[in-house]
Amino acid sequence: MEGSSETAAQFEDVSLKDIKTNEKVKIYPTFESMGLKKEILQGIYAYGFRKPSAIQQHCIVPLIGGYDLIAQAQSGTGKTATYSIALLQVLRSRSRETQAIILSPTRELASQIQKVVQSLGDFMSVQCHACIGGTNSAHDIKKLQLGQQVVSGTPGRVLDMIKRTKLKTKAIKLLILDEADEMLQHGFKKQIYGVYRYLPAEVQVAVVSATLPEEVLEMTSNFMADPVKILVPRDELSLEGIQQYTVPVEKEHWKFDALCDMYDKILVKQAIIFCNSRKKVDWLTKNMREAGFSVSCMHSEVKQKERDAIMKEFRSGVSRVLITTDIWARGIDVQQVSHVINYDLPSNKEQYLHRIGRSGRFGRQGVAINFVCSEDKPLIRAIEKHYSIKLKDLPDPDR
Repeated sequence: MEGSSETAAQFEDVSLKDIKTNEKVKIYPTFESMGLKKEILQGIYAYGFRKPSAIQQHCIVPLIGGYDLIAQAQSGTGKTATYSIALLQVLRSRSRETQAIILSPTRELASQIQKVVQSLGDFMSVQCHACIGGTNSAHDIKKLQLGQQVVSGTPGRVLDMIKRTKLKTKAIKLLILDEADEMLQHGFKKQIYGVYRYLPAEVQVAVVSATLPEEVLEMTSNFMADPVKILVPRDELSLEGIQQYTVPVEKEHWKFDALCDMYDKILVKQAIIFCNSRKKVDWLTKNMREAGFSVSCMHSEVKQKERDAIMKEFRSGVSRVLITTDIWARGIDVQQVSHVINYDLPSNKEQYLHRIGRSGRFGRQGVAINFVCSEDKPLIRAIEKHYSIKLKDLPDPDR
């Protein structure tokens, strides 16, 4: 889950601006200064927050005030808690009608968001349901019939529940799109517009992500009214808390030996290894296990029950190494992750930021290691230029 009391102060001096007016957005330096309900403050402190991060200082109050919002900030700085606190403040707690929908691109992220909302709203007894694909729809129907004030879900399943009139939309006042660029650029756009068409005309919309390319910002004009836009400049998105290295391997088939050799030499609390295809994930998992390494794997073809078990083991620390596709690159928060390894470089520059952001959560130190073949050199140079960084080769611990 996002958030920690120990590093929020690191972000308090960030100068975020509303680019609509190019004026500094008012900062609320403490949670108490935001005028939050007593029960929400209790939930915030029980969760582990002590002082709001920059994105929380700037965005919670405008959201509470009813403004549409486009918010971009580094991974691990408390974006989920930002909109969760705001929606809890505006909920009519005595009503069991659904008043907020949060859409995200993966089942794991939707479930994680549900847990954050429930934890922060614990003293309000908030009802929040994760409405996700890969599960029995009868379970969703039963839960929705009981009344859920907040629904966190994937676009396809949420739209299905709305069309079947199991998820009532007349009382919804807030729609949140988390990892919005992933959803709007890829296969979810039609489903998101489908959900939006069923919502009240006056619904408030918040768009949240670590990366928001210009074409995504242009799309938001279709369903947002004069939003407050709080965007971090690109050169502030390099995740300074993460040490980033390259491992030159020249040829693709050298990567495996380099990985095994490196794994024997460095101290890893927990690591995520990214590959670009399901086939590569399965191949690498098989070979790592045959070489004596204990690893887990996850991709979209893994059944939901098994995915849930893998998530539980990885979060608890029982499993220390997870090999995965980009299904894990967005929003998933396991604070013990110390290393991210790009066995394959991501296909685009924005995805690089999301992947390495799985380590160094909320200001903690992390390490990102990139395997670079000869044909990858133009891409790694493009990444360096895009984020104004210079990647060095991984030092040899034996030297």
